[in-house]
Parts: sequence; structure tokens; C-alpha cells
Amino acid sequence: MLKSKVFIAAAVAAGFAAWAAQSLAAPAPASTKSLSEGMQKGTPELQSAGPATFAPQGILLVGDAKGAKIFAIATGDKPAGSPSGALKIEKIDEKIASLLGTTSKDILINDLAVNPETGSTFLTVSRGRGPDATPVIVRVDSSGKLTEFSTKDVLFSHAELPNAPAADSKGRQEVTTDLQFTGGQVIVAGLSNEEFASQLRVLPFPFAKTEGGASIEIWHGAHGKFETRSPVRTFALFEIGGQPNVLAAYTCTPLVKFPLADLKPGTKVKGTTIAELGNRNRPLDMIVYQKEGKDYLLMSNSARGVMKVDVEKIDQTQGITDHIKDGDTAGLKYESIKDLKGVEQLDKLDKDHAVLLTKGEDGAMTLQAVALP
Repeated sequence: MLKSKVFIAAAVAAGFAAWAAQSLAAPAPASTKSLSEGMQKGTPELQSAGPATFAPQGILLVGDAKGAKIFAIATGDKPAGSPSGALKIEKIDEKIASLLGTTSKDILINDLAVNPETGSTFLTVSRGRGPDATPVIVRVDSSGKLTEFSTKDVLFSHAELPNAPAADSKGRQEVTTDLQFTGGQVIVAGLSNEEFASQLRVLPFPFAKTEGGASIEIWHGAHGKFETRSPVRTFALFEIGGQPNVLAAYTCTPLVKFPLADLKPGTKVKGTTIAELGNRNRPLDMIVYQKEGKDYLLMSNSARGVMKVDVEKIDQTQGITDHIKDGDTAGLKYESIKDLKGVEQLDKLDKDHAVLLTKGEDGAMTLQAVALP
């Protein structure tokens, strides 16, 4: 999306402070229309809080797998002012648990989303484990201050996800695995109750009537077969030949592209597998970014660390249709970023920095801003 010197603390702090001085001092671009227009004021009935991302104007989008809904919440988030250095909060799981009056063993941090207009990081959290867990949203401002974001009396709207797996099924947990906002649309990855269970749903925003998504099929090189029931684990949006595409990563670990224009409700779409990144691995999160005029994808994984994938020649990459055996890789090449360890979640902070949630060998979690590799 590393050379060790990039992560020298002074350099990171200087870069972050420079960003803060420039971007937090300047007002956000004016919009001709309020995206919260038509929202209702009240308390959104979140049953769970999972994948999250930001739309413009500080609107937080949250996937509620238990309720099979996507919520849009107008946060009213404002800049906290210029921080004195790079964001780094060690043992953030313990700090969140203390904020919520519990222990770190009794919470689960599900996702993070950075508001690009303020530099604040919003974390979706489960307080408790299992079906009775309570959804919570925690805000970390650019100075590192933690607060529970209250969803009482906010402007919000929601979209129901049609054809969701049954509430008591395993598939319901994956009705929404990731989501992104682009061009007035919310792209949602997850499962349906249909025969081709894996879907990419394109929801107009502000939310209107929702229809079924596009059922997607991929060639899984490590498995040597076509698959229609494996959910997208994480994805990013990227222009290829001037057209927006979804770059989707699956368990074990195929990377697949889907032209966004093909993802029409009720259709069946076959993706193009452009990389096999190794089996026995689960992708966790990804972003795309530019560095020195080149495009990269940065992806964290459960077993293979953080990968920096060069996507410069993605439009020239032939689709993979062979069986890729013995954990071999194929297609687009990647570099393992050894300085980034234990990365569970990540999101772009600005064009030069990302915010990471990392897990140490002792199990403690750290939230920090770093320079993009």
C-alpha cells in the first residue's frame, strides 16, 4: 500500500504533525447537499456493530449483522485540534474496557474507521461475548482522547439487507463482512440465503428501497475450483482503466476484481482472480493508496502478516484459472512488511499515513498512526 527508517518515531511524529497542521486547520470542502437530509432523529436500534466506514460529512456507516441492516449515523464529529505528535495508544483494549466499566476480556474490537475530515478514529465494539453482547461505538480523537459515542438522539437512517441468512444460522454472522462508500453508493460484502450465497450489494445513499445484491462467483486457485458460497472477507475500491472496481480478498487467499458497473441487483457475476497470496490464511483488512506516483494495496492477514501488493499492472494481469498447489502464490506480486506485526485492522488517515490496530504477543492492543510503507 518498508523500510525500517520510515518508522523511526521522530519521522512519524513529524509527518503526522505536519498533516494535522495542514488538514485540521483547513475547513472541509463545502457540500451542495446535506447527506443527513431525510434522516430521523432518535436512537438507532443497533443489535450489533461490526464493519464500519465513513461517508462524507462525518456520517458513520455501520454493519449490523445480527439485525441484517446497515446504519448511517450523523456523528457531528469535529476536529480536536492539532495533536503534538503521532497517535499511539497502548493497551487500548484495557482503556476501552475501563471506559465501559468492564474488563478487556469482556470486550471485542470489531473494526475501526477513520473520519478523513477530522482525523478521529471510530471503533465498533462488542461489550460482552456471545449472542448477548451489547454494541458500542468508541471515538478516539486526533489527540488520543477516548469517549463513548452516544447514539441517543442522533440523526440516522438504515437499510435492511434482503434475503439475509436465518437469524439463528452461522451465515447470519457474515451477512455483512465489509463495506465501503463511493460515489453516492454503499458497497456491502457478505452472505445471503440464496444458492449463490456470496454477494456484493450496491445500496444507493441516502438509503432508499433496497434490492437483492449481485451473486458472485470466483475461481479459488488454492482450492482448484469455482466457489459461490465463500464470503468476501475484506475489500477496497480501485479504478482500473478509469472504471471503479471492487478488489476483494477471500480466505486462503485469492484476490479478485469485480467491475462495479457489473454488480446489478439479482445478477450473477464471475470475478477475475488476479492473485493467489497463499493458503491457510485469512485476510483481515485492506486499503489502497499511492506512494511516489505508484498504486499499492496494503492488506493485513491472520497468518501471513501485512502484504504490500503492487497493483500498477493490474489491468494487464491475466485471470488465474489453474490449481495453485502447496501454498504457492501466483498473479500479482507482494512484499511482506516485516516492521508491521500483529495488524488486525487498518484504515487510511491521510495520503501518507494509516491508523492501525495491532495485537502484541501478550494479547494487548495498540492503536497507532504510522507512515504508509
